[in-house]
Amino acid sequence: MSAAGHAAEHASAARVWLNSTRVWLARFPLCLIQLAMRIAVGAVFFNSGLLKINSWEFAIKLFQDEYKVPLLDPVWAARLTTLPLLGMIAVIQTFVYPQAWTDHLLWASILVFLLTRGPGELSLDYLVERWVLKQGRLLI
Repeated sequence: MSAAGHAAEHASAARVWLNSTRVWLARFPLCLIQLAMRIAVGAVFFNSGLLKINSWEFAIKLFQDEYKVPLLDPVWAARLTTLPLLGMIAVIQTFVYPQAWTDHLLWASILVFLLTRGPGELSLDYLVERWVLKQGRLLI
């Protein structure tokens, strides 16, 4: 067999291996990935929130010195951090840490995935939705 024939044979074997590996990996439960995503993003914002809850003065100081959100008084800016997480990521990315776009892209991607695909079967949301559908109470 020629060198080209060996190369084609190896390429074909590699494609078969990659395809079978992809099929095997696709069996991993999506709900576990969704749970991990919720925990990861939640931990980032929960820890950030804990810092601010533990010291209101520290939270105000962050908005005065570190975050410096334009057009907002630091006290109001600190209160507005309770708005939806995607909005907060956009503010942080645009005005505070534009160089940290990879972190913000990761967080936003996770949140958009969860928003569009749902929280997964390992969530309270899923159980509530099933109960409501079973009761016939969901009006869409």
